[in-house]
Amino acid sequence: MAGSDEGGKMLDFADSRQVSLPISRVKLIMKSSPDVNNINQDALFLTAKATELFVQYLAAYSYKKGSGRESKCLTYHDLARSPEECDTFQFLADILPKKILARDYFKLLEEKEKEDEGDGEETDDSD
Repeated sequence: MAGSDEGGKMLDFADSRQVSLPISRVKLIMKSSPDVNNINQDALFLTAKATELFVQYLAAYSYKKGSGRESKCLTYHDLARSPEECDTFQFLADILPKKILARDYFKLLEEKEKEDEGDGEETDDSD
């Protein structure tokens, strides 16, 4: 996949300097799919570039809408809120869960166990 610039020189779009992500890692991730046998260099470059642009867009959106703007930093909390605020990022809701403290998580587990035990006893009594 090559194009020409204004001077007539041929540009190689698969040049790794145009992508910030390591091409070898992107290829490794792509090859981890059982459906993929061979990866075209153009497809590899485009996937890496698209991923890079998506991550930049997610970071910019999260920064602009987030609370870290005052302190000029992007926080995990800002990223985790993005799927709730924007339909475009809805598919990331499971991948970017909200942070929860360990003590709160253990409380939730205990409540769920008590709830499950309560449900089990009710079904046993109905026999």
